[in-house]
Amino acid sequence: MSGNIHLHWYLPTNGDSRGLTGSGADSHVVEFSGGFRAPTLAYLGEVARAAEAQNFHAVLTPTGTWCEDAWITTAALSRETKRLKFLVAFRPGLISPTLVAHQAATFQRMTGGRLLLNVVTGGDRFEQARFGDHLDHDTRYERTEEFLSVVRGVTSASADQPFSFKGKHYDIREASIDTGPYDLPEIFFGGASAAAQEVAAGQADVYLVWGRPPALEADNIARLKARAAARGRSLRFGVRLHVISRDTEDEAWATADKLLAWLSPERVRKNRELLAKSESVAQSQMSALHVGREGVPASARELEIHPGLWSGYGLVRGGAGTALVGSHAQVADLIEAYHRVGFDHFILSGQPHLEEAWHFGEGAAALLKARGLLAPVSAQS
Repeated sequence: MSGNIHLHWYLPTNGDSRGLTGSGADSHVVEFSGGFRAPTLAYLGEVARAAEAQNFHAVLTPTGTWCEDAWITTAALSRETKRLKFLVAFRPGLISPTLVAHQAATFQRMTGGRLLLNVVTGGDRFEQARFGDHLDHDTRYERTEEFLSVVRGVTSASADQPFSFKGKHYDIREASIDTGPYDLPEIFFGGASAAAQEVAAGQADVYLVWGRPPALEADNIARLKARAAARGRSLRFGVRLHVISRDTEDEAWATADKLLAWLSPERVRKNRELLAKSESVAQSQMSALHVGREGVPASARELEIHPGLWSGYGLVRGGAGTALVGSHAQVADLIEAYHRVGFDHFILSGQPHLEEAWHFGEGAAALLKARGLLAPVSAQS
């Protein structure tokens, strides 16, 4: 399994800080504790160039009303970088699949093939309602299946043989999108529900999860591989994690303790109430890591749920709630442990994103490269 690990970083398009995230209105809004860095093109360019200078293949750009638009931001940043790819997150129910195929084809041509697609069906009905989308959970995934069928169909069609599709949610007539010299970008997709996993088996290239202990994901990977194979497809796997990688173990956990010190019991309580309303199965899995705990623990180590895996982020934010914490060697070892159970893609982030990209890149990532575990980094990797 050597040479297969793809490392990706995160673009903080909602702003950055030295603290964890959280807000009374939305769990992704950055708090002002520890200073706030606005998501300007200049700052995001610094983060992107730091990722490009290290062993990162791409940067994930999130989607939602709480952050800048992913398509516009990454199009601008493509001029600030040379080989870095952009994993653009978007919600399939809010845009035409033919238009997404067109945008993707244009992005590929304009950047030399530097686009990846992160399809976010959405597990938060309140966020979906802000866009006027009121479908229930399983119906949203049903729509996503149709959406991706159309995206694949129109990009494999030609002017002589256009693609048509008639489903419950889409009625596409004689469409074709010329992708030029580039293939359709790889499709990254996540969701822990049965409805989501059915979409993954049929349409995704890379199935994403949030970082629970590696052993918990091994059976899940085996099931999804079998389900995809039954449909004549293969599926790769990725995991979304935060990271605190330092020269020593003590230094890393001291950083985690500092992050906890900025939190208040009231902030933790509000976040728990907010996340309890989510329809996301994956979010319920993250929240379950804190069952039986109240307030802010005295030590970060109290939230170590697996050696080197810390659930502190999930106290005050939705989405990925765990972090790799330890010396550079320990973090590299844990990434290798995830790789052994079947993960090839690692989407990482840290506080602040600029500094942590260098901490991790010059530390754990360099060790993984020395072990021969990293896939080659290039515009086409």
